[in-house]
Amino acid sequence: MSSQTSIFLAIDAGGTKTRALLADETKVLAHATTGSIKLMRVGEPEATARLKTLLTEVATVASVDLRKVTRTCIGLAGLSIEAVRVWAEREIRSTVGGELLLSGDEEIALDGAFHDGPGILIIAGTGSNVVGRAADGAIYSAGGWGPALGDEGSGYWIGQEALRTCFWGKDRNIATAMFPEIAELWKTKSIGEIVEKANAKPGPDLAALAPIVARCAEAGDELANAVLERAGIELGEQVALVALKMKESGGRRRKVEAAYTGSILEYIAPVRNAMIAALKTSSPNVKVKDGAVDALEGALWKARNL
Repeated sequence: MSSQTSIFLAIDAGGTKTRALLADETKVLAHATTGSIKLMRVGEPEATARLKTLLTEVATVASVDLRKVTRTCIGLAGLSIEAVRVWAEREIRSTVGGELLLSGDEEIALDGAFHDGPGILIIAGTGSNVVGRAADGAIYSAGGWGPALGDEGSGYWIGQEALRTCFWGKDRNIATAMFPEIAELWKTKSIGEIVEKANAKPGPDLAALAPIVARCAEAGDELANAVLERAGIELGEQVALVALKMKESGGRRRKVEAAYTGSILEYIAPVRNAMIAALKTSSPNVKVKDGAVDALEGALWKARNL
């Protein structure tokens, strides 16, 4: 490899996994994946160990000395928290050379979908958030306040809503397949044990229930279907709100493109379909692009095109 070749490192630090790639100006040289490095989720020691392992792996596969990297872009949730910024900068600079761009996870996904252009990004994975960028570069958002305060339509929200719906149905003698599936996942033997586990502090990973809800809905469970439909409607309301903010600030812009990322919208079609259906009524000027956005590609684009 020529000493003049520019090398770029892109990192997408999601809620459940972290992905990295090394690339030159034209091609990707290596990929690597590890678990979450989100400090609020796994703690600093675990996050640091995972990040170092990730960097070692991607550098080894690519046969690249990380000190020779031209520019790194990392998309990381929680950058408004000083401790997160300080940690990320310290740990990356201790191993990787060149310039460092710290970006929000929603920012790299926006760039993955629209590069520097306008559009709305809908994030729905473990958490949820909707971010819009107007033609003048102004950013507008809705949601993203975490599971205790919002995250409507997210994996966590679906899990919590599924539990509430199960007990709503129990009070009305409406059966649902979600109950036995949740009991099997949690290794509980009674309704009382489910109640105890759901109310424990710290509580279980409610986002892990989303695949159960999706399976039950696909098998025809009406209550599970209702949960997923509400999730899509909630996300649609957030998108409509961001579109309205952009319209109020940007004047006559008629059509707005939207893109999505995250496991819920990518893999659970009933949520995606309900969101799109809701938008046809509330915001017919919003057109949702087909296919999920790859936030890691956004981080690479940003690293290459500072």
